[in-house]
Amino acid sequence: MAAASRKVLLLVDFINPLRFDGAEDLAPAAIEAATAAAALKRRYRRDGFSTLYVNDNFGQWRSDFRTLLRECRRGGGAAAKLARLLAPDEEDLMVLKPRHSGFHATPLELLLAQLGARELAITGLATDYCVQCTAMDAYVRGYRVWVPADCTAAESPERKHAALDWIRQALKASIAPSTRRA
Repeated sequence: MAAASRKVLLLVDFINPLRFDGAEDLAPAAIEAATAAAALKRRYRRDGFSTLYVNDNFGQWRSDFRTLLRECRRGGGAAAKLARLLAPDEEDLMVLKPRHSGFHATPLELLLAQLGARELAITGLATDYCVQCTAMDAYVRGYRVWVPADCTAAESPERKHAALDWIRQALKASIAPSTRRA
């Protein structure tokens, strides 16, 4: 079992083959967000907190996280760059999800309870879908939620900002750059 971690960094859907309508619009912002998330991940590691990858399986129910990572690396382009920037380390944890929220039909809630998590930093793709749904489910489960704005991406700046505004207002979440907190 992983060591206790009061704070946990969730990396949502960064390991991504980017094969969907709108991926070309998302890719540049995704790489920027992944760069910031990689720096945040290093700070979390330095401070002794856990990192947990919460990722779509992209319809590949016969695959596992490592298979998905290899597929993204082989695909080249932005998908490979994301995989290089945020490749999991040996001690990182991984959960595959079937839908938008990291909590829906996954062991995430049990894993976070075993870690003793109280605060979640939720980062990833896309701000207006999977990040927003995961943040909502974290909030209703009583977690303190922080969404570092520079560590998320959407298909347009307008969609990203609308989602972040909703998360701030409805979920009372902290929305601050990753450099302001750890």
